[in-house]
Amino acid sequence: MQKDLTKMRNIGISAHIDSGKTTLTERVLFYTDRIHAIHEVRGKDGVGATMDSMELEKERGITIQSAATHCTWKNHSINIIDTPGHVDFTIEVERALRVLDGAVLILCSVGGVQSQSITVNRQMTRYKVPRVVFINKCDRTGANPDKVANQVREKLNLNAIMMQVPIGLEGDMKGVVDLVKMKAIYFEGDNGEKIREDVIPAELMDEVAEKREELLDAASMFSDELMEAVLEGEPSEEMIHDAVRKGTLALEMAPVFIGSAYKNKGVQSLLDAIISYMPNPMDIENIALDIDDEEKEIVLSSKIEDPLVCLAFKLEDGRYGQLTYIRNYQGSMKKGDTIVNSRTGKKVKIGRLVRMHADEMEEIEESGAGDIVALFGVDCASGDTFTSSDINYSMSSMHVPNSVISLAIIPVDNKAQVNMSKALNRFTKEDPTFRTFVDHETNETIISGMGELHLEVYIERMKREYNAEVQVGAPQVAYRETITQRAEFNYSHKKQTGGSGQFGRVAGYMEPLEEGEYEFVDNIVGGAIPREFISSCDKGFTKSLEKGSLADFPVTGVRCVINDGASHAVDSSDVAFQLAAIGAFKEGYQKAKPVLMEPIMKVAVEGPSEFQGSIMGSLNQRRGIIIGTLEEGDYTVVEAEVPLSEMFGYSTVLRSLTQGKAEFTMEFADYKQVPKSVADELIEDLRKKKKEQGK
Repeated sequence: MQKDLTKMRNIGISAHIDSGKTTLTERVLFYTDRIHAIHEVRGKDGVGATMDSMELEKERGITIQSAATHCTWKNHSINIIDTPGHVDFTIEVERALRVLDGAVLILCSVGGVQSQSITVNRQMTRYKVPRVVFINKCDRTGANPDKVANQVREKLNLNAIMMQVPIGLEGDMKGVVDLVKMKAIYFEGDNGEKIREDVIPAELMDEVAEKREELLDAASMFSDELMEAVLEGEPSEEMIHDAVRKGTLALEMAPVFIGSAYKNKGVQSLLDAIISYMPNPMDIENIALDIDDEEKEIVLSSKIEDPLVCLAFKLEDGRYGQLTYIRNYQGSMKKGDTIVNSRTGKKVKIGRLVRMHADEMEEIEESGAGDIVALFGVDCASGDTFTSSDINYSMSSMHVPNSVISLAIIPVDNKAQVNMSKALNRFTKEDPTFRTFVDHETNETIISGMGELHLEVYIERMKREYNAEVQVGAPQVAYRETITQRAEFNYSHKKQTGGSGQFGRVAGYMEPLEEGEYEFVDNIVGGAIPREFISSCDKGFTKSLEKGSLADFPVTGVRCVINDGASHAVDSSDVAFQLAAIGAFKEGYQKAKPVLMEPIMKVAVEGPSEFQGSIMGSLNQRRGIIIGTLEEGDYTVVEAEVPLSEMFGYSTVLRSLTQGKAEFTMEFADYKQVPKSVADELIEDLRKKKKEQGK
């Protein structure tokens, strides 16, 4: 077990899509001797990168699930989580950052700060995660690390300080100049594994001197000792490292490193930076809530001898049952120990304890504070806290964004139905942003997620992993019907067959109801309808609300008033008056000019101010009414009311309009009348569907 916590690092690798996260992680594993051959993300050998273990990931060349691994560099133990870059899998980044101490933000030297870089940076800020920046792909045409560093300052508001200067760029990239050591570093050998230090090329001396001065100016803000040394002459490497580390941990500095993971350049320098500037578990203040003491905040100690506190941050249904990823914050646990789930109060025995390396695992006997490990066969939910039995603490949970898009899925046969249920159970447990429910009005199974790619991946996984063939359709919008004017009714229900018949007459009127869904008013005088049958009339009207005659949608906003009627001493009954009320409702409903109502959503779109016009235009095109706009620095929030039927596919449209920099949330606001032209089209479509189903 790792005893010296100062020699431990828990870091995440996060970035925009295609910035080279998985490629960089592959090199890190190679240089730390975890793997002995390098494979590419979309390599010709068909093996695929180590961290992309899912078949779908290898095919699409993207990371879908974050993967954890463990390696050692210069006597330091490093836990790494490689996270997806696509906004649809944002929960994977969210939960990784929740449990990590530091992060590497990768940027492309050509693309610079892109949409997801902004989102990931916002997530890092939310969890107060110190970061180092790695400008990757410096071998590409158009590479410009200086431009990217400026974007980091402007767009991400980070104090980006260059720690290196490139020796050549694009196809001529040979190595880097280390501004702390003041040496040129070259990465030689077949895979860049041989590191050669040399004197700085003469043509770079002016640029190096300028950048070194910038570095010393920035670092000396965090160390008086360094400031004095700079004024007196030459500061030591140790002093510069200490000052940069201080600034990084205070979230007031972001050291910038450069290289090309694909061309095996600069990765070892980044590993050195992780050890020099990233926090160890004792540098980070982690807070738990004491459930027994009114949720009082407790600062966790990171000491192995203290009571155990750990957080389950990710679940996976593996080959051998549920695999629960755990971050241990305090105390230790051994195989065979009993731990307590603070949410349920249930005691759990640890059967197997493993350390993960992508989809492979290594059995371990015990785990201490600071470790990221996995447990087998423990039933829990994502975000549960486990403690030893003598304390009752809970860690704060992670931020789970609301799902923004839904699809209806229909299994093709009974076998697919069973397999689909198993798949949905597993996926909803693993991924808090993936939700599922059955729409009682349309009887369809609806799945909701973060975007079209998110749902597409889960539908594909259903087919591959569970053999559940499903057909995908757009979900039916929950329309309603209502009336627009007062209408009278006077209906007699008569049925005469041998023996006692059925008789009931109901008269009165219906009118639009300002607020609420339905109101029944009894204005009967003189016993025209006997008291025992009044409730039968109410039941009949209530039943009629289930399906309106306009388009078979539920009816809402109606007040039914009865003021007259008739009964028969023998033939009147509960059923007779229910049927009389149903007939009366139909009669009055036709005269009351029924209309279709649709759900209106309150939509808030947040994005950079430069796209404000495009965002407002896209909402207007969708029959949206802009309620207001709010400026927050460089960001604009546009609020609007938009019909739900117009919001399907909006996430994809919004992304392409704003280069993926905007995001939106929506919630139900109200029901409003559908414009006549849209309603006519809708009713026509429904009639056609009915005809086809009736064939």
